[in-house]
Amino acid sequence: MNWKTILTIAKKDIKEASQNKAVWLPILIVPAIFVLIIPAALIVGFSSAGTALESPLRDPDFAMFLNRMPPFMIELIRGLNEVQSGIVLVLGYLFAPFFLIMPLMFSTVIAAESFAGERERKTIEALLYTPATDAELFIGKVLAGFIPAVLVTLVSFAGYTIVVNAMAYPVMQRLWFPLPSWYPLVLWVSPAISLLGIAFTVLISAKTQTFMGAYQTSGSLVLVVLALLAGQATGVVYLSVLVGLLIGLAIAVVDVILFSFAVRAFNREQLLTATS
Repeated sequence: MNWKTILTIAKKDIKEASQNKAVWLPILIVPAIFVLIIPAALIVGFSSAGTALESPLRDPDFAMFLNRMPPFMIELIRGLNEVQSGIVLVLGYLFAPFFLIMPLMFSTVIAAESFAGERERKTIEALLYTPATDAELFIGKVLAGFIPAVLVTLVSFAGYTIVVNAMAYPVMQRLWFPLPSWYPLVLWVSPAISLLGIAFTVLISAKTQTFMGAYQTSGSLVLVVLALLAGQATGVVYLSVLVGLLIGLAIAVVDVILFSFAVRAFNREQLLTATS
């Protein structure tokens, strides 16, 4: 396994992806929405609730959620007023699964560019005739999606931490974020779900003629995040530190299986046939 060759392939893909507006526009727009616009709007909404009757916590569905909370969540809001509790529960807990959309989106959009983009630019034949092995070629493509996705997620997490602490400080009177459950989410679940999206998308991209076709097909993986969000909102799953570690472990096991299958299934001769 020649890691110099693998990194060369990854660097080439990252450079080409950065020149594609369909790739870098989502990387700019999506973090702006999730890191700045939505948190700011929610904090303003909670802070402007003048009376208890106007508080979002008085919503019947939210009240049902409050009644089902496990002890660790009750501890999070113990001693807080309704506005403070709403900020902690919504921005610190319920909003967390949305953050997984970013690494999944970024990794899949770059991975979709990997082979389908090469095919659209008529450069895939030259790439496939390089001395890199099939495994090196595949791993290089995976790294090209994984590295930017992880970096953008970490930067977005840092930005989200600054925004929610700064904007909520007049109400909270302290720095309250991040909550403990966010660490396994960002450092463990996020990389695992990025690899899941990349391995799946690179396989799709190798068999799809266009970048948008590969990206749209891989978009179905967002259902994994939506399922976690629905589980939290309905009380089926509560994202504690332990649950985050277990979810990340389960995804990592799937990653290993899918990645092993993808490496074995990847075949440059089939790609050459598909492009002719």
